[in-house]
Amino acid sequence: MSRSLRDVLPLAGPLLELLPGALDGSGPALRVLGTASRAAADEAPDEVVDALPGDAALVVGTSGSTGRPRAAVLTAPALAASARATERRLAGPGRWLLALPLDHVAGLQVLVRSLLAGTQPVAVPPGPFTAPAFTAGAAALGAAGPRYTSLVPTQLARVLDDAAATAAARSFDAILLGGAAAPAPLLSRARAAGLHVVTTYGMTETCGGCVYDGVPLDGVDVRIAPDGRVLLAGPVLCAGYLGEDGSVEDPFVDVDGVRHLRTGDLGRVTDGVLTVLGRADDVLVTGGVNVAPAAVEAALVTLPGIGQACVVGVPDEEWGQAVAAVVVPAHAPPPDLAQVRAHVTALLGAPHAPRHLLVVDALPLRGPGKPDRAAARALVLARHPVPVPPTTAAHTPPTTAAHTPPTSPGSRP
Repeated sequence: MSRSLRDVLPLAGPLLELLPGALDGSGPALRVLGTASRAAADEAPDEVVDALPGDAALVVGTSGSTGRPRAAVLTAPALAASARATERRLAGPGRWLLALPLDHVAGLQVLVRSLLAGTQPVAVPPGPFTAPAFTAGAAALGAAGPRYTSLVPTQLARVLDDAAATAAARSFDAILLGGAAAPAPLLSRARAAGLHVVTTYGMTETCGGCVYDGVPLDGVDVRIAPDGRVLLAGPVLCAGYLGEDGSVEDPFVDVDGVRHLRTGDLGRVTDGVLTVLGRADDVLVTGGVNVAPAAVEAALVTLPGIGQACVVGVPDEEWGQAVAAVVVPAHAPPPDLAQVRAHVTALLGAPHAPRHLLVVDALPLRGPGKPDRAAARALVLARHPVPVPPTTAAHTPPTTAAHTPPTSPGSRP
């Protein structure tokens, strides 16, 4: 069965106008253009794609965290299943504040949930996210009915740094937090401030978040493969990936006769609660020891003076790879490398302790808020670290630290 496909810019007005037809089949499916391909969308004719499923509604680019970016085909039933399951998990249908970009699934789901709830979303002005803009958007949303929004951790940190924005955030029935791993200190700070934060896990291929606070949404099945990877199944799965030749590739695997998405994430399930341990392809090997960057990052942000962290491996003649930490200061002077190594060693063991430390104004990001590990690695390799005295046993090679000038705040979502 074929379906017409229309390219659209990631703007709330045009998408809200066309989305009903995309969902009920009376209009074309919508391919939401990314930043790099927005030219001439208004002039492009609708394209008939023979392989596109008849219930296809949105074609959305993935973040590329599983490899090269792909174009996921999201069907109307899958989008509705995700939106309705979110309503059941939260306080029912409500009004949404749109604070995420619309060329990513989390932002698009705000529009889908609003449409299915019969409510009108309020959008924060496009551009770099600011606390005053969030506060104004929350005020424009009104007080009637349940109020929701979706944020990424960087945005939540900016809200918490502003008293007025924090007060506005306190008025929401739920703040969905996703896009990247949420540091434990950030969550503790938000909940201490009275914010109802719900952590989410999911991806474009699952129509956005499908696991809330570690518990799968209705109909979603979570399993752990023998190699430790997270497997996801349920009505929220996309139809596949749209190829440049118009074909639709099925990326799913069969597990006990059920279609599952094999993610690139490592995880464990304990008493029905999923804990994501980081990306399988991020694991680095240093001195023969496997080190999961996510575990080191979680340890680093518990150290006073560190607000955010991204851990990568860089080549090392003796260790194969050396652990390198790129960190953003918090509300205190950042610790030095000796303090960082001592802290991580106490929590995780010496092999996990960073041998390079780079302090930046903002982490390089991709998508709606994921750390860009490739860019972080390039930052480390571009610097000439300054040697400091060893902080562990005498046989441990010297470690190095460096500071880099502040990066542009515009690199944040």
